[in-house]
Amino acid sequence: MDRQATAIWKGTLTEGSGTLDTQSGALKSLPYNFKARFQDESGTSGTNPEELLAAAHAGCFAMQLSHFLAENGTPAENLDAKAKVTISPAAGGGFEITKSALTLVGTVPGIDDATFAKLAAQAKATCPLSKALGAIEVTLDAKLG
Repeated sequence: MDRQATAIWKGTLTEGSGTLDTQSGALKSLPYNFKARFQDESGTSGTNPEELLAAAHAGCFAMQLSHFLAENGTPAENLDAKAKVTISPAAGGGFEITKSALTLVGTVPGIDDATFAKLAAQAKATCPLSKALGAIEVTLDAKLG
C-alpha cells in the first residue's frame, strides 16, 4: 500500500512559499513557508513538515495502542495522544529533527497502571511511524486520566 503527498515550492528558502496536497484531499493547497517552519515559535502562522510529522506520529501511536488495549480486553474510551517534534540547528549547518516526544492521557476502564504503561510502551515501539523515526529519540509519557 502506498500513500502520497505533493509539495509545490516557489521562490527562495526564506522568501518563498509552498503548498501541500495529500492523496486523500485532507490537505488541499495547504500553505507553508519559512516563517511558519523556523521563526514562529507560537506555531500559529501556518503549518510545516514537522507539525505534520507530529500529527502523523500521534495518530499512528494512538491507533496502535487502541489495538493493543482491545486485544487486552480493555478497549479505550479515549486516548489523548500528542507528539512534540523538535527541530534544531545541525552541527554541520542546516537543521535536523532530534526528537519526537509522545504524551498520552488515556481513559481505559478496567486496566491497571502497570498494564497500561506496558501496552503504551509496546505501541510506541511498534507503531510504523515510531519505527520510521528510529534515527531520533522517541520518548513516551503515558498516564491514565
